[in-house]
Amino acid sequence: MNFKNIKEFLIEKLIFLCGFLSIVIVILIFVFLAKEGFSLFKTVKLPDFLLGKNWYPISEPPQFGILPLILGSLFVTLGAALIAVPIGVASAVYIAEMASPRIKEVLKGGIEILAAIPSVVLGFIGMVTLVPFLKKYLDLPTGLTAFAGSIMLAFMAMPTIVSIAEDALTAVPKKYKEAALALGATRWQATWRVVLRAASSGIVAAIMLGIGRVIGETMAVMMITGN
Repeated sequence: MNFKNIKEFLIEKLIFLCGFLSIVIVILIFVFLAKEGFSLFKTVKLPDFLLGKNWYPISEPPQFGILPLILGSLFVTLGAALIAVPIGVASAVYIAEMASPRIKEVLKGGIEILAAIPSVVLGFIGMVTLVPFLKKYLDLPTGLTAFAGSIMLAFMAMPTIVSIAEDALTAVPKKYKEAALALGATRWQATWRVVLRAASSGIVAAIMLGIGRVIGETMAVMMITGN
């Protein structure tokens, strides 16, 4: 076995070891969380935990009902998705198919910058601007609502959706659109019926990643919704 083969063998084993360790670490994290979490069910019944309406872990006696937490997360996530998905995909279509190269460069760079802003910064901005705005103009007793959380989370998810969806649209071979135009389709028909369908898998991935960020946000939601 020469030096080149030895080097390839070592690199292959090193990559395998790194992948194996990554999987083991994730499994150990789940085992630790399960071990520590399941001890709760020694004192709380599972139906009370899933269907309970009160979450007071430090009261006497403590109450651990997570139903309001689950429903609140679902409502905020659904609201954010309803706002972010259509606007994000439409923005990606504009950047990829309609914007001039200069405008595309500016918008693409701006979106990448927005995606890098920490969630706590966006949460603070939403708390001092969006929350008072909704309280004043919607005549609410407080602006700390699920609607405010949905708007801010949609703003956080849109850069991810726009960036990845735009990459998927740009990756579609130009010959697809050119063939549609040659057959008499309008520019919009070629974009809607050909380009979007060809990039559908990438767009779905963009939407899933955007929703994944929405689900994973905690600090911004607490700052804007008040809970």
